[in-house]
Amino acid sequence: MSEENKNNKKKSNYSADNIQALEGLEAVRKRPGMYIGSTDAKGLHHLVWEVVDNSIDEHLAGHCDKIDVTIHKDNSITVKDNGRGIPTGMHEKLKKSALEVVMTVLHAGGKFDKDTYKVSGGLHGVGVSCVNALSDYLKAEVHREGKVFTQEYSKGKPTSSVDVVGETDITGTFITYRPDGEIFDTLEYKYDTLAVRFKEMSFLNSGLTLTLTDEREEVDGEYKTETFYSEGGLKEFVTYIDRARTPIIDEPIYVKGKEENVEVEVSMQYNTSFSENIFSFVNNINTREGGTHVSGFRRAVNRVFSKYGEDNGYFSKLKFKISGEDFREGLTAIVSVKVPEPQFKGQTKGELGNSEVTGIVSRAVGEVLKHFLEENKQLARRIIEKVILAATARHAARKARELVQRKSPMSGSGLPGKLSDCSSKDPAESEIFLVEGDSAGGTAKQGRDRHFQAILPLRGKILNVEKAMEHKIYENEEIKNMFTALGVSIQEQDGERVLNTEKLRYHKIVIMCDADIDGSHISTLILTFFFRYMKELIENGNIYIAAPPLYQVKKGKRAEYAWNDEERAALTKEFSGGKEDDSSVKIQRYKGLGEMNADQLWETTMDPERRILHQVTIMDAIEADHVFSMLMGDEVPPRREFIETNAKYANIDA
Repeated sequence: MSEENKNNKKKSNYSADNIQALEGLEAVRKRPGMYIGSTDAKGLHHLVWEVVDNSIDEHLAGHCDKIDVTIHKDNSITVKDNGRGIPTGMHEKLKKSALEVVMTVLHAGGKFDKDTYKVSGGLHGVGVSCVNALSDYLKAEVHREGKVFTQEYSKGKPTSSVDVVGETDITGTFITYRPDGEIFDTLEYKYDTLAVRFKEMSFLNSGLTLTLTDEREEVDGEYKTETFYSEGGLKEFVTYIDRARTPIIDEPIYVKGKEENVEVEVSMQYNTSFSENIFSFVNNINTREGGTHVSGFRRAVNRVFSKYGEDNGYFSKLKFKISGEDFREGLTAIVSVKVPEPQFKGQTKGELGNSEVTGIVSRAVGEVLKHFLEENKQLARRIIEKVILAATARHAARKARELVQRKSPMSGSGLPGKLSDCSSKDPAESEIFLVEGDSAGGTAKQGRDRHFQAILPLRGKILNVEKAMEHKIYENEEIKNMFTALGVSIQEQDGERVLNTEKLRYHKIVIMCDADIDGSHISTLILTFFFRYMKELIENGNIYIAAPPLYQVKKGKRAEYAWNDEERAALTKEFSGGKEDDSSVKIQRYKGLGEMNADQLWETTMDPERRILHQVTIMDAIEADHVFSMLMGDEVPPRREFIETNAKYANIDA
């Protein structure tokens, strides 16, 4: 038998012997955050990613082209694929079914055997065994070899044996699980969070069909369902991300290459915005912190464009040096690599560490970019002109930043005059409220706890940074005040701008605006600023949004507050003794913070014992980038479509 035939036989012989167990499962329930990042909504959704990633790995191996995900009424999840099905035979060493090994032993699976999976997202991951450990119920159903096998579990332990329950003419793995309420802070799955992720997965895996069904919501008498499929892959992905921006080249530049069994796929598009947006994936895993593949991409862009600009004399009249980030302003790119043995930094796979990938990506991207510039002189000139504009603006921004950051807020002399600071100098216990308007700021100043709460009133609407060059933002008084009050600064290191948070003066930064249209707009402007220029503060969990009540329900001397219409209706019914109409029950709708006195603002919105604060997190950086560019950018049609689609969720007074 030839060596090639032997290898082909190995590939098709996916059995219990391919499953290798590395270690036990005991620590997962004790320290879930180590394995899934957190036990909040992000960790809850991470369970879905782990199960679906297993099915994606089957697709990468060429054995799966359909994945169905269902959210049931009780927020349990079912993931079905049409792959080969998890092996169910006896594991030679552990003397139990390979299915039970996969489901109950951490780091057990066929992806450790490179004859079974050439690439996978799971080598450093925790997979379905971790999901099992953090679920109070899980059922595995395997269609394989003409039979249907099932086994049930609770909190990672089998509650039944592996049983044959029927015959089948299909293959695949069906996993149904219910997250454990003892582990997670919330058990409610967000449809939009899952839908956005599956849309991204369809772009990354052209030819794969993903279906999401939500049994909690019906549309025209049927469960809400959406199907995701992409034929164009990454080129469609970049176009989708940039649909709210104006492109400056005809279509995305596309790169596809392979070297040393590492597959490289890149799509990139230049647009008229002022932000750099590079999103990266390794074996379909979103590497939010980048890694060596992103370093290789940036190296190629810097090298090729720099040489092209110098060779053609575009930079000869500049009095300052072009920086690497100048070549990437207005660039949206997807960098996707398939690596046989990925080495990730961090349990949740946020950054790729394989050093050899840097050169592989750099060579693949560099070769395509070089040909593109040579064959598209006009488009190349358009890009270089944008690079020069970016460099000029960065040079101006550096001078503007220096003026803003020259005085040290830690010394006190550089603090904004409007800031009512707290007496505590401990950032860990200090919080600052960014308050809409001087009037509300005055009320907040009177109602606060002076020891740990600072107040910074913001007059009017801050600059929309989505449509402004960087040096312009430092001319905006409210943005300058935020920089100096917070004590953070933007610095340049190795030609890249980084946010220095070493002198951050408050670990809680609370946006407190009126509960009306203007207040929502101001909140969005402030969030856009933080997302574009101080994203680290969002990622570190420093940014919050206050939730002032919408109503006060009052009868006689008794008064209660309501944060939504349901609470208002319940209080009204309670106060009226169940009557539908009771004129003695008075309802006040708060349209602004200034309508409350200092005591009311304290007890409803600022008192840590009673207030509601919404922590701002980034569940999906790609979708967050799109939403900000769509809401705050120049393109009107995408914004109108978004508003019309989401209008039913808005609570707007006539």
